[in-house]
Amino acid sequence: MTSILIVDDQEMIRVGLRSILQSHASFEVVGDVGDGLQAVRFLEEQPVDVVLMDIRMPGVDGVEATRRIRETVPPETTRIVILTTFEEDTLVLAALRAGANGFLSKGVGPAELITGVEEVAAGGGALSAAASAALIGHVSEQPAAVVDEEMAGRFAGLTPKEREMVVAIASGLDNAQIAASMFLSPYTVKTHLNRAMAKVGARDRAQLVAFAYRAGIAR
Repeated sequence: MTSILIVDDQEMIRVGLRSILQSHASFEVVGDVGDGLQAVRFLEEQPVDVVLMDIRMPGVDGVEATRRIRETVPPETTRIVILTTFEEDTLVLAALRAGANGFLSKGVGPAELITGVEEVAAGGGALSAAASAALIGHVSEQPAAVVDEEMAGRFAGLTPKEREMVVAIASGLDNAQIAASMFLSPYTVKTHLNRAMAKVGARDRAQLVAFAYRAGIAR
């Protein structure tokens, strides 16, 4: 059973998320709170497997709450999925640096929400199409930076197929789209990407995309 904490300042959203998640047999919503500080305090008393964290809240927002949680709780213990409307792409990068494991748009449907939580709970990283577009859009709009040679060295260890898939992910494609374009199964795509993340030291797909830009293999 995957225990889940919902963090959002809007009660209607918390109720909706709880309803969707509790319809899944292997999920248990153990709490929902209205701001980041309450989330930090909740986890001090009761650990959970996954936190669904709104990125924009009054007081302690999702970025700061994630940072505070990561001071004492490692990703191996509690996974954090950021929920956002992506009105400010810079917050996506800030949450990634703070220790978030995945990003999902508040506009995703129930099936994608459940799949995203399952992926993160299993040790992967959810990155919805909207999240990927926001992350890529922000990074690509920045002035060209010098290639991080240390990071480029990490990607040098990837196989040609793994590298090709990283470039595809960084361009905004999801597993199904990559599988269709390469005539592979989605499971094979997932396996290659998981190996790529392990080789470069990325904790999830969002970080994999950011690393790819730093290494100069995605532009």
